Amino acid sequence: MTHPQQADPDQLAFQQYRTLLFSVGYRILGSAADAEDAVQDAWLKWSAADRSQVADPKAYLTRIVSNLAVERLRSTRHQRETYVGPWLPEPILTGPDTADGIAAADSVSMALLVVLETLSPLERAVFVLKEVFAFSYGEIADAVERSEAAVRQAAHRAREHVQARRPRFTADRARQRDVTERFFAAATGGDINTLMELLSPDVTLWTDGGGKVRQALKPVIGLETVARWFSALGTATYQGVEPGQMRAELTWINGGPGMVFHGPDRVIATMTFDFDEEGRISAIHNVANPDKLHAVTDGTRHELT
Repeated sequence: MTHPQQADPDQLAFQQYRTLLFSVGYRILGSAADAEDAVQDAWLKWSAADRSQVADPKAYLTRIVSNLAVERLRSTRHQRETYVGPWLPEPILTGPDTADGIAAADSVSMALLVVLETLSPLERAVFVLKEVFAFSYGEIADAVERSEAAVRQAAHRAREHVQARRPRFTADRARQRDVTERFFAAATGGDINTLMELLSPDVTLWTDGGGKVRQALKPVIGLETVARWFSALGTATYQGVEPGQMRAELTWINGGPGMVFHGPDRVIATMTFDFDEEGRISAIHNVANPDKLHAVTDGTRHELT
């Protein structure tokens, strides 16, 4: 009689923390592809390590992913500085569970990831580990291989920087969903009057085409300009796709309600929203660079921690 093969305990330990590792890597990097690479590299290092010397697998694996992510950020910084037009994070599909956990949803929102992009790689890693995952300063110092004093200083700088720049208001989830659904209907139906009602007076539209597709190279600012941009969606050819061939879908992106635009054979763009204190849309992040749409095209839903 053959016995079913027993799962490798080391593999089980890694799988137990896989979601955490991706969640850390994605928030530090703003890229699903780079986060997956960091998790894969962590698995290779974990497989090769003398695991009898590893007292705390979670801390060990988090340290590997954090260091890989910081190294990757440093090496890609030049690419981001020379990027054509606004640089936005790579969007990911999330489940309603992420949206219901308000802290998790806010910490993976486009709004916060855009702000994190302005931190140094070390500050970003420290902020993510401290503010999102509630690691102690001692644990973070071990993870990023710095002194506890240096980590405290980086955390203080990062917190002040983020608080000064991140949106101050979080509309409740039901209100966000309602406004997004109404915006979806108005944008796909070319209803400029409803669009004007749903947008904040100083609404800003950020479009990321990365020089690969035609997009606005500077933020589009102001109620009328942004409303006109969207009201044309239903009548204009976009990236070579006729309006009749385009399909828009309402879904969960980066912890909140968002929109995915499909052409006949590909995902064309995603859209996510920030809201002001009155629940109107204050910022729109539109990602159309095809290099950043792989995670959405794959259809994988990430349940983030």
